[in-house]
Amino acid sequence: MFVPFSELPASARIWIYQASRPFTATELAQLEPELQRFAAEWTSHGRNLEASAVILHHQFLVIGLNEAVADASGCSIDASVRFVRLVEEQTGLQLLEKSQLAFLVDNQVQLIDRRQLREAIAAGRLTAQTPYFDNTVAENGQLRQAWPAPAATTWLAKYF
Repeated sequence: MFVPFSELPASARIWIYQASRPFTATELAQLEPELQRFAAEWTSHGRNLEASAVILHHQFLVIGLNEAVADASGCSIDASVRFVRLVEEQTGLQLLEKSQLAFLVDNQVQLIDRRQLREAIAAGRLTAQTPYFDNTVAENGQLRQAWPAPAATTWLAKYF
């Protein structure tokens, strides 16, 4: 069952998929009904799931699930990954690739290859306070309150 993302509780489980480039306005318009349809039809062992899907910052596909209603099963998680792959095919974007880190620089999402992180810090392009999109965030409340968060408050702290 689809619910607007803003109505998911803070305890809702989330999955964040980072795009290799921003979604275009045309892609966003085309994806909106597909996101709602996926959430409306997503099930686990025949039970409807209370779910939502949204694009945030034009760069992140976020799927949310109210596990207080019903938990996701392995099969339902597989179905969500198939949906993400379908979005990749439709847009030509990579959403499952994990080598890029996303930061908010000058109000723009900037992707940096993990191998270039130390260099970007040494050059002063990234600081401990640079907002970082930690895509390992697993609950909607964390997403709302600390995403992005200063890089030094995330797993990246060891680099500062």
